[in-house]
This record gives sequence, structure tokens and C-alpha cells, in this order.
Amino acid sequence: MDTTPENLENAQTQPTGHKIADHVSSTGAVVVAVDGSEHAEEALAWAARQAHLHHRPLAIVSVWEPVPSMWLDTAGIDHAVLYAELSSAGADRVNAARDKALSLHPDLTVETAVGRGDVRGELLRLSKHASLLVLGSRGRGPLRSLLLGSVSAAVARHAHCPVVVVRPGGTGGGGILVGIDGTQRSMGAVAAAYDQAAATGEKVTVLHCFWDARVAYAGAMVVDETDDAADVRSLVAETTAGLAEKHPDVEVETRIVRGLADQVLVAEAQGRDLVVLGYHRQHGLGELLFPSVVTSVLEHAHGAVMVVPSPE
Repeated sequence: MDTTPENLENAQTQPTGHKIADHVSSTGAVVVAVDGSEHAEEALAWAARQAHLHHRPLAIVSVWEPVPSMWLDTAGIDHAVLYAELSSAGADRVNAARDKALSLHPDLTVETAVGRGDVRGELLRLSKHASLLVLGSRGRGPLRSLLLGSVSAAVARHAHCPVVVVRPGGTGGGGILVGIDGTQRSMGAVAAAYDQAAATGEKVTVLHCFWDARVAYAGAMVVDETDDAADVRSLVAETTAGLAEKHPDVEVETRIVRGLADQVLVAEAQGRDLVVLGYHRQHGLGELLFPSVVTSVLEHAHGAVMVVPSPE
């Protein structure tokens, strides 16, 4: 299957061409996908809290994928009966999820939608008008044990809005970690981390990691004030410039570490409430080369990871 953004977003939802995005009326909603799995339940709770904190509507969606006709025909299964059952099960899931979200935050505005089609394509379409997409890290079904299902990976790679993948094992209490690399793609991630901290009261740790020859023989090491790394500190200061004035009450710590970025980020991510990373959406071959650092953190971090696309 062609997984370029255009082909994913153009996948059909209903035989009549209706798409699930057409049934979500709220612009700027926090969108969460549910499929009945335990990981989706964790994503729902995270999304409901996010919508509450940022005074956003919550859109709960469920998408079921059609089964190839030849399989159904071989098994003697009536297409219409099966699809009606799948649609009904989806409606039951989103209604139960809505009740759960409202039990957690009674003031929420919640809408639900159920659709048929390619899950990734539907979520990518929703991302065009959402403020945030929230997903569990593993889905329901025989392949649920795989780390970072293909849905989460594809949506994080191609989405038009920030995507949060809620991974298991997060203990919380460690505040928000945002990884920066000194490029333009870090700007959106840093801004998102500050906005989240302003809403939650959590501390932000800004982490910049770089490699030099010393790492090869000494391993990862924190750069302190006695270290000659003025150019690196200047780079970090430029990335965070202006955000302290916008969010004067946010507590911020800066950490500069020599080491391999993916290894350092995964280690620093443990115990955090949220890890935020930036990503530059590209076209063509660049889309296939999802940064290894982002992939590594998505696969190995504990708790919630937010991937923020930089401006085109």
C-alpha cells in the first residue's frame, strides 16, 4: 500500500464517499481514537484531561476497516450483516468513551463519530482541523504486541497537527522534557512544551544533545558551566528566546549533554509527564526517512510523547 500523505488522506471511508472528518464539526478539537483496547483507554483519559486544561472540545472517533470481499465470500459471510455489526460496535465504543470522558471532566464538550475506511487516512484528514491527535501506542488485535503500531507511526509522521502517543509505563512527576536540535523544527516543539507547562504548572526541561570526539571514549556527559560550549548555549538560548516573556510563571531548566541524541533522550525521558519532539514534514523520499531519534523515543519512552510538525 502507498503510504504517502496524499494517498493515505484520499482513502475512501464510506461506499458513498463520506469521510469521518465530515462528521466532526468542532474546529480545534482534541481528537482521540478509540478501539476498545487498554491503550486506547489510557489515550482517552489523557485526551480528556488535555481538552479540559486547554478549554477545547473533545472529539472521540472510531474507524473500522472493511474486510476484503473474497475472504467474506469464501467464508460465506454476509457483507451487509458484518458491516452493520462493525458499525454498531464502533458506536458502542465511542458512546462508552464519551461517558467515561464526561465522568472524568463533566464540563467537557464532547462529540463522537464512527467511520469505515483506512484508519491512518481518516486520522490524517482529521488532523487538518484538530488542535491535537491522541493515540494509544498499541492497538487491539493479534498484532497488538508490536511496539508502536503502524497507525501511530504513520499518523505521527504525516499529521498536520501535533500528535501524542500515550505509551504505557509513565509514572509522571518529572515534568515536561522537550528535545531541541537548534533548527527551525525545534521551535514548534518548544512552544508546545511551554504552552503545556503553563496549563499544568509543570516544569519544563529543555534538552539539547550534541556529539563530539569526547563521547567516543568518555560516553555521554552533561555540559556544565566550566565546559567550553558557549556556542551551544547560545544556540539553546536562541531557540527559547521570547517564551520566558510569554510564560513568565513557567519554571525552566536547561540541560546540554554530549552524547548520542536518541540514547540521551530515551534515558532522560524516563519518569517524565510528557516528552515533546519536533519533526519537519517532508515530501517524497524524506517522508520515508522518519528521523531515527523520534522513532527511538516513540518506541522506547515511558508515558506520553508529543510529536510537533514544524511549519512547512
